[in-house]
Amino acid sequence: MATEKKNDKERSVEERLKALYQLQTYLSEIDRIKILRGELPNEVKDREDEIIRFQTRIAKHEEEIAGLNTLIKTKQGEIEMRREKIAKYEEQINNVRNNREFAFLEKEKEFESLEIELAEKN
Repeated sequence: MATEKKNDKERSVEERLKALYQLQTYLSEIDRIKILRGELPNEVKDREDEIIRFQTRIAKHEEEIAGLNTLIKTKQGEIEMRREKIAKYEEQINNVRNNREFAFLEKEKEFESLEIELAEKN
């Protein structure tokens, strides 16, 4: 025991300062971990909110995709209907009696073709 007291007294000021610095470093790290541990629930809450936001966006995009698929099917139905009209007009062109009727049927056929192109673009 006497030698331990002697060792403490024999310690230099430099060694004591190094030990004190090391102790302060450990305490600072402990404080940082406590602060981080305190902020962790807030970080988790933020991530959960972010997940909910992304899920909402995904649901909106899925609804939009479903709407667009419905629109595509509608446009495809229109295209088929217009092609049938064109076929009917071509059949009527073969049985025309005058130029005016022929011009009218050609214009109708052209109009339906343009409508088909528009529907395909949409």
